[in-house]
Amino acid sequence: MTEPEQTPKNSNEVIEAFKKVVGAKFVLTSSRRTTPFSKGYRFGGGPVFAVVRPATLVEMWKTLQVCVDNDLIVICQASNTGLTGGSGPSPDQRYDRPVVIISTHRISQVFLINDAREAISLAGTPLTHLTDVLAQAHRETHSVIGSTSIGASVIGGISNNSGGSQIRKGPAFTREAIYARVNEHGKVELVNHLGIALRDDPEAALDRLQHGNWKTDDVTAPPEDSHETEYAKHLRDIVPSPARYNANPDYLYEASGSAGKLMVFAVRTRTFPLEVNPTMFYIGVNDPHELEAIRRMFLESDMQLPISGEYMGRLAFDMAEKYGKDTFIFLKFLSPKVQTFMFAFKTWVNGIFAKIPGFGPTFADTVSQAFFSIFPNQLPKRMMQYRNRFEHHLLLTVSAEQKEQSEQMLKDFFAKPEHTGDFFICTPEEAKSANLNRFGAASAATRFAELKRRHIAGLIPIDVALRRDDWDWLEVLPKDIEDQLVAKAYYGHFFCHVMHQDYVARQGVDAKKLHDRIQQLLEARGAKLPAEHNYGRLYHMPPEMEQHFKELDPSNTFNAGLGGTSTRKNWA
Repeated sequence: MTEPEQTPKNSNEVIEAFKKVVGAKFVLTSSRRTTPFSKGYRFGGGPVFAVVRPATLVEMWKTLQVCVDNDLIVICQASNTGLTGGSGPSPDQRYDRPVVIISTHRISQVFLINDAREAISLAGTPLTHLTDVLAQAHRETHSVIGSTSIGASVIGGISNNSGGSQIRKGPAFTREAIYARVNEHGKVELVNHLGIALRDDPEAALDRLQHGNWKTDDVTAPPEDSHETEYAKHLRDIVPSPARYNANPDYLYEASGSAGKLMVFAVRTRTFPLEVNPTMFYIGVNDPHELEAIRRMFLESDMQLPISGEYMGRLAFDMAEKYGKDTFIFLKFLSPKVQTFMFAFKTWVNGIFAKIPGFGPTFADTVSQAFFSIFPNQLPKRMMQYRNRFEHHLLLTVSAEQKEQSEQMLKDFFAKPEHTGDFFICTPEEAKSANLNRFGAASAATRFAELKRRHIAGLIPIDVALRRDDWDWLEVLPKDIEDQLVAKAYYGHFFCHVMHQDYVARQGVDAKKLHDRIQQLLEARGAKLPAEHNYGRLYHMPPEMEQHFKELDPSNTFNAGLGGTSTRKNWA
């Protein structure tokens, strides 16, 4: 890891300024205390000058002002659940200024407005918090993503255009947010596009926002209520281009897709009517073309789109079942609050033992894997039978009103002699288990790679948006690439043709070079990368995206070095 070029000459004064804003307890400087924030959930991580943990929006604003006054790089971080390393410093880039992480995790607050048809989520609000608040109003969130259960935040999703599993809703997106930027003159500006009249003075406006101190007349009207957005119509167009990807200009607007190049205090998002008694069809096939035919059959039908359609290959299934068993049990039986604590505790334990000779950075994972391997298989019998019968699995969830028509469509489809797959209707318990297994796939791949770290070159995660018209969606790798792999796992949001493809490279392989080779093969097929995890420290962004980020952050104060761009002040 490369140390920052320098620490502030007046480092003691800077630390004291931070303490004056947030209190000494919430200014972290030792490596032991900063590592859980600076080390990426899955990738990346490097040293930082400090981690500052404000408790209010005003404290966030004042902390940013200290950073700008002292020429520091700022990384705003909510839950540190990003999969491409973008919520922490780069391990291999040189910085010309010290790096400070401003953690917003303590600022979790939700306001429902316009009869709960919209929600205001403050800086560190987890999706689980928003989900719980909306459930009481019989509404549901704008997005459902796999990392929701480990504390992923609302603003993190908006900032990264996280796509999630919701076919009808599309990527996490809003045009309404309140944020700070550092302009071309190095001055901090507050931009209020939240659609709520606050005050001109930044601190007064932020304080008023956090205390919900506004009138109904101060709030603009909500959009028309529905179960879907315009993305549903967009998705039905089976054309030779991806449905959604991070560089799509249709989903880049200020905070949306900003990837940490702004300090976002709050976002305003739509909510949706709560789906009551949805049905999951568990589909298994051995020919991937059959799944594509089912996808097109539903996209081309005249009924409303399904709620979600999640794909999982057999190897991803097996990896999740074996290396994600502890995650499965945590998510199934523990409250979201306890889940978040357990994941944070695991990160802390790994950080402690990483400094002790003979233990290494995965001590907690090793212990957890050994302990939970004693537990019996947690997956329902019918799922395991399908695992043995079929190579490819699709978790198709529809509204209660669509159940009968969808069931008949699938019966008619598999009645044809050329189709050899099958399906069953999940009980609520089976549906929950299927979703937990699917969304545990990413963490399972990470666990597998961590436990095998002494015998492999590393994990290569690929996040790709395939063309909507691509019949041959499941890649066939050249033999020379296959020979460089220990394992690979495919899973994703199938109706959107967004795939997550995890490769484990053999020892001695240049993992970075292999990542670039696979990316080139995918792009030659008309695919776009990344699809929904943003550029982080894994992907090099195209020139048009770099220009977009320069406009958001002309001084390169926020998250410098994102996507392989310059880490230097003013993008030098």
